[in-house]
Amino acid sequence: MFKFIFRSSICLAAVAASSAAAAEDAPSAHAVAADGDSIIVTATRAPLALDEVPSSITVLDKEAIDRAQDIGVTELLLRTPGISISRNGGYGTSTSLRIRGAESEHSVVVIDGVKLNDPSSTGGGFNFTNLLAGDISRIEVLRGPQSILWGSQAIGGVVNIVTASPEKALEGSFDLEAGSRQTVSARAAVGGRTGPLSWRLGGQRFTTDGISSHAEAFGGTERDGYRNSNVSGRAELALADNVSAEVHGTYSSGRVEFDGFNTDSNDYGLNKEFVGYAGLNFDLAGGRFRNRIAFAYTDTNRDNFNPDRARPRSFEADGANKRWEYQGSFDVSARITAIFGVENERSDFRSRSPSASLGTPLPDFVRGKAEITSVYGQLGVEPVDGLTLNGGVRYDDHDRYGGQTLFAAGGVWRLSTGTVLRASYGEGFKAPGLYQLFSEYGNVGLDPEEAHGWEAGIEQHLLGRKLVVGATWFDRTTTNQIIYNGCSTPSTDPLCTVPGINPPTPRFGYYLNVARSEAHGVEGSAALTLGALTVDGNYSWIASEDRSAGANFGNWLPRRPRYTANASASYGFGFGLELGAALRWSGKSYDNASNAQRLGGYTLVDLRAEVALSDAVKLFARAENIFAEHYMTAYRYGSLGRSIYAGIRGRF
Repeated sequence: MFKFIFRSSICLAAVAASSAAAAEDAPSAHAVAADGDSIIVTATRAPLALDEVPSSITVLDKEAIDRAQDIGVTELLLRTPGISISRNGGYGTSTSLRIRGAESEHSVVVIDGVKLNDPSSTGGGFNFTNLLAGDISRIEVLRGPQSILWGSQAIGGVVNIVTASPEKALEGSFDLEAGSRQTVSARAAVGGRTGPLSWRLGGQRFTTDGISSHAEAFGGTERDGYRNSNVSGRAELALADNVSAEVHGTYSSGRVEFDGFNTDSNDYGLNKEFVGYAGLNFDLAGGRFRNRIAFAYTDTNRDNFNPDRARPRSFEADGANKRWEYQGSFDVSARITAIFGVENERSDFRSRSPSASLGTPLPDFVRGKAEITSVYGQLGVEPVDGLTLNGGVRYDDHDRYGGQTLFAAGGVWRLSTGTVLRASYGEGFKAPGLYQLFSEYGNVGLDPEEAHGWEAGIEQHLLGRKLVVGATWFDRTTTNQIIYNGCSTPSTDPLCTVPGINPPTPRFGYYLNVARSEAHGVEGSAALTLGALTVDGNYSWIASEDRSAGANFGNWLPRRPRYTANASASYGFGFGLELGAALRWSGKSYDNASNAQRLGGYTLVDLRAEVALSDAVKLFARAENIFAEHYMTAYRYGSLGRSIYAGIRGRF
C-alpha cells in the first residue's frame, strides 16, 4: 500500500523499482521513478537529481499521497524516518512536528516557494494543525540543517510542499470520504492549460465530531469537534519563451473545540490563514542563467473563546510576514552550478489575553516586529562522474541581533556497485520569536539560538534496485536554546514581573536562554519489491538530550521518543484491487524536562484497500488503529482510537 512512499524515502533509505505501467501513467513532473538519478528534487531551490543531494531526503509524490489515504500532512510525515509529533487531542488541535528531535520551530515549512510561520506563535514556527493533504501533489523532507538556502532557522530540516499544477488542456480531480465520529472530507479541483496560460482552482471541506481533547483516562467525555474549509488558486502566464509570471494563494478557515485547564470545557478556537505569492521568472544566456523575483505574504489570525465566561474571548493574536526575494542560478559549466540570492523579511505580531471579568478593562495589545535581510550563495561541482560536492555561505543581518554568518558543505558519491555515500555539515541561527520577546511572558534580553550538525550515510541498491537498504548517522548541537521558565509565588526574580508596569505585577513565567541540547542517532530503512508485492520499513534511534548544567542534565528532551519504527506491506492484484497493512511503533517519551512524567510507548496497526473502477475512478477504504490502542503524545491529551473510513477518488 505504501510502495511509493518508502520507495522514495532516501535518508539513505528505500528506492524500489516501480512498474513500467506506473512510470508511463504518472505525470513526468511528479513521478517517482525507479532510478535515483531520474527523481528531480526542488527543495534544493534548483532542480537536482535525487542522487545529487548530499542531505537525507524523503520524496512523496501524488501517487504515494493518494495510496496512503491520510487526511493530514502530519500523518503522511509520521511514516517517514526521523519524524515525531505531539498533539493536544484529535484533528484540529495544536500539533508540533519535530525532525530529528529538533524543536518544532527549528524546521521550515514551504508551500509552493512560500515559507510558512506564524510570528504570533510561541517560537514563531508553523503549526501543522490545519494542513490537510488536499491538493498537494508532492512533499519533500530534507533532514538536517538547511540554513544556507532556506533561512537560518532551518536547524532540524525543511518540509517542502508542492501543490498540483495542470498538465492537460482541461483536467479535474475529486476526493470524497466519510467515516468514524461523523467525519466527512470533500475536495475538488479543476485546471488546465490554454496557450501561454495555465491555471488551477481547488477547495476542500473537512468536518469531524472528534474526540475529547482531555484524555478519557482523566475523565474526558465531551467530544471536541473540528471544521476546516480551504480554497486555493494558481495561475502562470508565459510572457515570452524565457519569461513567465505566476501568482498563487491559499486561504483556510478552521474552528476547533478544545478543553482548557485539564478538564472538559466549552472552549473553542478560530483560525484563519492566508498565503499569497507573486513572482517573475526569466532566463538569460540561453537558459544558463535563471532568475526569480518574488513577493510572498502570510497572515495568521487566531482567537480563542469560552462562552461560559462573562467576556467570552480569552485570547486573540495576529501574525504577518512580508518577504521579498531574488534568486538566481547559473550554470558555469556542465559540471559547475551556482545558486545565489537576496531576501528581506519583515514580520510583526500582536496578541492579548482579555480577562473574563467585564469589570476589567481590555488590555492593550502587546506588539512586536522584526526585520532580517539575507544574502546567500552555494556552489555545486561534479569534479568526476558520480561525485557531487557543494558548499555555501549565508549572511543574515537581523535588525535586533546584527550580523551572523553560516556555512554548509556536503557531498554525495554514486559508485558503479550501486552504492551511494552521503555526508554533509550545516549551521543554524534562530533569533527569538516575537512572542518570546514581547508577549506578556516575553524577555527582551534573549539571545539567538545557534546550532551545528553533520551526518553521514550509505545506501546500497541490490537485485536491480528491487532491494534497497541504507542507514544514516547524524549529530547536532544547539546552544542558547530558549525555554519557558515558570515563576513561583512569591518570587524575588525581577523577571517574574510584567515588564514596564508599575507597581510590579507578577506573571506566571518568562522565556530564558539557559539550555544546551544535543541530538544524535541512526535512521535506517529497507524496501523490497517482488512483482506486485512490496515490503518496506524504517527505524529511527534518536537521542535528544538536555545538556545544560543543572538538575535536568542528561534528561530526554520532552515529548521526543528515542525509538520509532514503521513497516508496511502491500500487494496488487491483477484485476485492480490492492491491499495493504502498515504498522507504526513508538517507544516511551517524557512529557516534561525533569522526566518525571512518562508517556508510554504504543503500537498502531492500519489496514487499507483500494479498487479501481476505471482508469480514472477508485474506491478506497481504511481502518486505522484497529486494536484501539490508547496512547498519549502529550500528557492528559487524548488520541484517536479505532477509526474506519471509506471513499471515492477521481482523476480526470
